[in-house]
Amino acid sequence: MDSMLDAALEVTVGDGVHFTFTVTNPGDTPLEVTFRDACRADFAVYEDDTEMWRYSDGKAFAQVLTPADFQPGESATFEETWPDPTPGDYTAEATLRVVEDEISARTPFSV
Repeated sequence: MDSMLDAALEVTVGDGVHFTFTVTNPGDTPLEVTFRDACRADFAVYEDDTEMWRYSDGKAFAQVLTPADFQPGESATFEETWPDPTPGDYTAEATLRVVEDEISARTPFSV
């Protein structure tokens, strides 16, 4: 992959913690990625270095490789909610589950 996707993660605290993960092709040429399975993006929450919650834990996803093209300037958004957070200071991480590269974004937040 000659260029990477830009990644951004927004966290909204309300009824649960809502994550919005956006990946964008910032370049001038199309980018093709291949999703590793049916879970296209995964979300995790850390307190210090301890994982407190992960979207994919305990879930099964279809094991199918799926290609996707990102045209120049094109974005894709993935959303998930941590339903029952405990008050504290955390770091959220979202990862695009593709074969080609590690594409992720992290952001601190408090509940």
